[in-house]
Amino acid sequence: MDLKEEDILGADIARHWYYRSKAAALRRAVAGLEPRRLLDVGAGSGFFSRHLLVETAAESALCVDIGYPADRDDSVAGKPVRYRRDIGPTDCDLVLMMDVLEHVDDDRGLVRHYAGKVPSGAHFLVTVPAFSFLWSGHDVFLEHKRRYRLPEIEAVLRDAGLEIVRGTYYFGLVFPLAAVVRLADRNTTEPRSSLKKHGAFANSLLTAICAAELPLFPINRLAGLSAFVLARKP
Repeated sequence: MDLKEEDILGADIARHWYYRSKAAALRRAVAGLEPRRLLDVGAGSGFFSRHLLVETAAESALCVDIGYPADRDDSVAGKPVRYRRDIGPTDCDLVLMMDVLEHVDDDRGLVRHYAGKVPSGAHFLVTVPAFSFLWSGHDVFLEHKRRYRLPEIEAVLRDAGLEIVRGTYYFGLVFPLAAVVRLADRNTTEPRSSLKKHGAFANSLLTAICAAELPLFPINRLAGLSAFVLARKP
């Protein structure tokens, strides 16, 4: 996840409409998989894997991030969470790459690297920012290297040796408003985040709007701010 956004929101991250809605979409995206052991790549605080530990029957999380000052162990809901700067082979059955691939030069290489560490049958849930025409100072601030259309991120995962299960966009209902804001900012490279803290009413309203989109989430290949892809290692 983007640590700069986490720094902005601080302790409010779990109440912010964007992260609440993305966590709900994550639960919907992996529904039916019943993962037990999570591998969270580029995890930062481990917000999304910790969320799954609380909300699902998943039993443990292994969070990997080169930014950790040291390895450490923690727990949530009585389940172990291990934070590591690097790992070897693992038996994790669900790999999360939540807003990670847009930060690296070799996206295919990073997926291939972690695909080599997990067993056959393990699933990958990948999210990335969508549509290059939305590039703005927000992407510069977050040090993104690219944004993706669904066919592009699906091609990355296929080239890394994974099979695509399904791909979809999310944040489609807020897409028009966000597009107007981003397009107005597209002619500047001034780094600045478009993520802001909101009051309880705004958070509740935007969360409700995104929740209304969830029934269409599995079939939305038209538009959205984020692309979600579920893939599987053969």
